[in-house]
Amino acid sequence: MRAHLSTSLTTVRNLGILAHVDAGKTTVTERMLYLAGATYKRGEVHDGTTVTDFDSQERDRGITIFAAAVSCVWDGHRINLIDTPGHVDFSDEVERSLRVLDGAIAVFDGVAGVEPQSESVWRRADRYGVPRIAFVNKLDRAGADLDAAVGSIRRRLHPAPLVVQLPIGREDGFTGVVDLVRMRALVWDGGGSYEEGPVDGALLEEARRRRRLLEEAVAELHPGALEEFCAQPSISAGTLAAALRDLTLSGAGLVVLCGSAYHDRGVEPLLDAVVAYLPSPLDVPAVRGEHDGEERVRAADPAGPLAALVFKVSSTATGRLTYLRVYSGTMRKGDMVLDPVARRTERIGRILRVQADRHTEADLAVAGDIVAVVGPKSARAGTTLCAQDSPLVLEPPSATEPVVSVAVEARRGTDADRLASALARLAEEDPSLVVRTDAETGQTVLSGMGELHLEVAAEKLRRDHGLAVGVGRPQVAHRETVVRGVSGLLYRHVKQDGGAGQFAHVVLDVEPMDGGGFAFASAVTGGRVPREYVRAVEAGCRDALAGGPLGGHPVTGLRVTLTDGATHPKDSSDLAFRTAGRFALREALRVCAMVLLEPVAEVTVTVPDDAAGGVLGDLAARRGRISGSAARAGTVVITATVPLAEVFGYATRLRSRTQGRGTFTTRPAGYAPAG
Repeated sequence: MRAHLSTSLTTVRNLGILAHVDAGKTTVTERMLYLAGATYKRGEVHDGTTVTDFDSQERDRGITIFAAAVSCVWDGHRINLIDTPGHVDFSDEVERSLRVLDGAIAVFDGVAGVEPQSESVWRRADRYGVPRIAFVNKLDRAGADLDAAVGSIRRRLHPAPLVVQLPIGREDGFTGVVDLVRMRALVWDGGGSYEEGPVDGALLEEARRRRRLLEEAVAELHPGALEEFCAQPSISAGTLAAALRDLTLSGAGLVVLCGSAYHDRGVEPLLDAVVAYLPSPLDVPAVRGEHDGEERVRAADPAGPLAALVFKVSSTATGRLTYLRVYSGTMRKGDMVLDPVARRTERIGRILRVQADRHTEADLAVAGDIVAVVGPKSARAGTTLCAQDSPLVLEPPSATEPVVSVAVEARRGTDADRLASALARLAEEDPSLVVRTDAETGQTVLSGMGELHLEVAAEKLRRDHGLAVGVGRPQVAHRETVVRGVSGLLYRHVKQDGGAGQFAHVVLDVEPMDGGGFAFASAVTGGRVPREYVRAVEAGCRDALAGGPLGGHPVTGLRVTLTDGATHPKDSSDLAFRTAGRFALREALRVCAMVLLEPVAEVTVTVPDDAAGGVLGDLAARRGRISGSAARAGTVVITATVPLAEVFGYATRLRSRTQGRGTFTTRPAGYAPAG
């Protein structure tokens, strides 16, 4: 344990643990906390004793559901760490965490390699430019193979893997690693401690070969290392380590380590790699925001103007906690801060250092800190809190539209108001949950990212709010799209009922657009529709996308062009043109050829060889399209694209067909025409 602490920003690491469900990221987190002295005993997922999976549902289900922030000290560095969920239904929780992190550890299963959710979270990290290192876990399992796992990383994620360790032993004989940078052997005993020594004769030749491969790979990517590689017999450990850090920060290379977190092997070198290779707040670009349409930059400077981004809100027994990352400036207890979007000030009543569900009071938080605060009432995930005299709005995390809905009702009529309040609180804590009232039935509808997501939300209503609720069958969220467009659709909006009138004349072309979404352009010439009215027409068209002609579902996948129009010198206005845009597009969609879309999921099923035929038949009966299969150590891994509605209840069916030996995972794969 190395627990002396510096206060410089260069010694801060804000990082997340990213992985597919069951790759072992929570165990990795627990071992890091234990070895750094932040906990006095090792927490175990199967025993329900982990620090980060503290919610009762997480412990019951054995998975991470809610992102948890913890911190520890290693080698004089403060490591602020967020353990993120691995299940695809909670990917928005990962998204919100990635937005405030400087680096990440990607954990991979040594047997399975890159799995579907590994790929999903990797792409999200790419979107935010988060530097990463990789940890191939579970090398003590039967079938574990570091080279195969690295091969899957190279094929599916496309980084340049830079393997800096060589395993000592295989499967249940795995006892340690060779550090290829410093050419030393690290061997763990049964008690969790390790001994450092020279690489013995049996491994020395292979270690030298792999060290040479590492040098060649680094030299190809790093000019400084290439210069030494050409001038010297080998690259020195210092130059190699510095080059690995540069390549990690730029994203040009991926440092790969390995071990078995459950058996305490390989975690100390992983902590050393966090300190050596992942960025401090000073190593990442200054955060950018905007105010009044102008871009503004905030450097990671405790003396600068305050800029902080909220990434999570939760309600606890101690009150409403607002989790945030401070990017610039210093926040003190009692300060008044500005929410520039809501245009209101908030008082910071308390500042808390967070250790999952435990908190310690702090007087201030500075640039680079991840803390929770008590006091803000209006802040939500994505809210910027800043200095009153230096307003700034930071880019919030992007939100994914929910794809599954259920009707929710209180079993006791007297609980209706309590249910509405509880649902509002759930949506406040988790922006990927959407609550609405169905206009036709009057039912309260809760929408989320998947079946498990909604199950967890319903269980929170029961456990945390003491409500007896009834939940309907899951329903998927359909979309409508254009398959054949229309040209020259003319619409005139004229209204005269005394006083100022309304006049707007628009002509629209509508055509399909690949990839979903909506695009608007103007081809009007000669100033026949002024620019401010063009913006109003676009706003009206966006209004019309809320409900299509087939069933009132949202419309996606179209491009609208305003080709002509006319104005009236007195009666034209933004309102008139917005109204005209809305009704014109509605009329156009009635004329277009439309198709109904349904959400589909990529399903990866792992089953014993003898059950593969029955599982393939069942997937076909569920309208699945098989995209691949591969044999792996007595099992078959089948990949298929299946309508999301057909995935409901599949877990029970798969267990029945495989006598409980089959497993499956899903990830969103967009929308496809409903069959």
